[in-house]
Amino acid sequence: MGGAHEIGAHKLAHWAGLTFNIDTLYMTWISMAIVIVFVFVATRGLKMVPGKWQNFMELVVSYLLDQIDSNMGSKGRKMAPLLISLFLFLLVANWLGLIPGFSSPTSDLNTTLGLALLVIALVHVLSIVNKGPVAYIKHYFQPYFPFVVINLIEEIAKPVTLSFRLMGNIFAGEVLIIILGILVPMWIPIPNVIWLAFSVFVGVVQAFIFTMLSMSYLSNSMNDSH
Repeated sequence: MGGAHEIGAHKLAHWAGLTFNIDTLYMTWISMAIVIVFVFVATRGLKMVPGKWQNFMELVVSYLLDQIDSNMGSKGRKMAPLLISLFLFLLVANWLGLIPGFSSPTSDLNTTLGLALLVIALVHVLSIVNKGPVAYIKHYFQPYFPFVVINLIEEIAKPVTLSFRLMGNIFAGEVLIIILGILVPMWIPIPNVIWLAFSVFVGVVQAFIFTMLSMSYLSNSMNDSH
């Protein structure tokens, strides 16, 4: 991990009037590559009598599918590949910053806001497709016409809260690991190990929360009739 003066800093590149956080892009690509390799390895050599690794993977996937079924109903399985992929990416991305020399792409608001906007954009597209454009527009004025302002604010708040919650928790974890590494000598491993274990737990929880909220928003766009 870098020094304290590097907290929140990014390596920048400029192209066509745009600014890119190069380190975030690299870490995002690494996270995607890890997920792709992980899924490829996990789905090779599946057996009718599963071993420990296959049992673990089936447990994770089955749990996520159960959550999708219970929260999204009969149409939810259509979104299962997206939601499971989202969870795996977030899990890897959240954990990546725990490796010395790496950073979590989810500690950058650009990444979390991009993911949140992707989910919310899909929510609106599905709402229009499943309910029709008239019903989609009409629901913003329910239960009464003046509520359109509140309903619009709520829609704007969804990607903001999704992105800031995830980014804030992961960024804070990385900062505290850096500070702990400075304050606590490496030959006193207990505080470092305890915080590392807690950060692993937080990475799982934040990936799960983001996925569950995404599931909830998508469920409303697919099943509710306004």
